[in-house]
Amino acid sequence: MENKIFWGTFFVLGLAADLFLPFWWGVGATIPIAIFSWWFAYRRDW
Repeated sequence: MENKIFWGTFFVLGLAADLFLPFWWGVGATIPIAIFSWWFAYRRDW
């Protein structure tokens, strides 16, 4: 279940960053988005 949450949040936030930010800002935002998605899926207490 956590794997689906991770990839879902990573996909949605990554897509939003690519649509609303300039190209290089979107590329640079990928790492923080991945870290946040990992935290949201695995480390957050449900």
